[in-house]
Amino acid sequence: MGWTGHLAILSLALGLLAAPGTARAEPEKCPRMVAQAPSPFRTAMALKEQAKLWRAAAPAGLQNAAVEGGQVALTFIGHATFLIESPKGVTIATDYNDYIRPRGVPLVVTMNRAHDTHYTDNPDPGIAYVLRGWNPDGGAAQHEITVEDVWVRNVPTNIRNGAATLYDGNSMFVFEVSGLCIAHLGHLHHLLTPDHLEALGRIDVVLAPVDGSYTLDVEGMVETLKAINAPLVIPMHYFSEWGLDRFLGRLGKEYEVTRSASATVMLSRETLPTKPTLLVLPGR
Repeated sequence: MGWTGHLAILSLALGLLAAPGTARAEPEKCPRMVAQAPSPFRTAMALKEQAKLWRAAAPAGLQNAAVEGGQVALTFIGHATFLIESPKGVTIATDYNDYIRPRGVPLVVTMNRAHDTHYTDNPDPGIAYVLRGWNPDGGAAQHEITVEDVWVRNVPTNIRNGAATLYDGNSMFVFEVSGLCIAHLGHLHHLLTPDHLEALGRIDVVLAPVDGSYTLDVEGMVETLKAINAPLVIPMHYFSEWGLDRFLGRLGKEYEVTRSASATVMLSRETLPTKPTLLVLPGR
């Protein structure tokens, strides 16, 4: 696990998971579903159209393009920052920070406080909603907002604090757009409990940190992704091609691996893959 020894990190992980009240029940707007057989509408033609969308070139940053009804535009800006764009023009930047930002000012931003590449103390004043994954006053952060056609909520997680554990110190964020449920796992430091999974609900797309050391180790992330059981996983938070390839080599034994030439992908429920898939988007 990581680089500092299996036993030490295992002990710390157990401490992270041992806290009471690490998650809470959330409204089931994206309810968890039992695994189902592929929809008859996901024909070979639909899969070909999906592949075209994934290969379509588009510049990174705020697209302001016409997103068709039922589709969501997702752009990998870099590190742990993605831009999500809804059909009604709502723009969301995840793990908004001072170093890696989308072009333009998003309407909503989310943050995590593990490192300063995941948050800023000086968000642009034009941002309407600043959602921090921690509560500056202590306790768990609680966010649930609806902006036009987007529903955003958080699921608190614990975070390492030196040799100690800061309970409810970070958050995973869930975004529902056009019936599609996207989860950004943030700077996740521990395995998820059944309560966390219940709070997440059904997830269609997971944005997963895959560095294998600063967040979860590779095996821990693989276990987490299998538990969430989303059809599409998009890696983030890696520091080299070697680190990314290490993760792809492990999860790629069980998932299809697709690399996109574009940092932007158009997503919808209808074009989700029928087999668990890893989609690698190039960062800016």
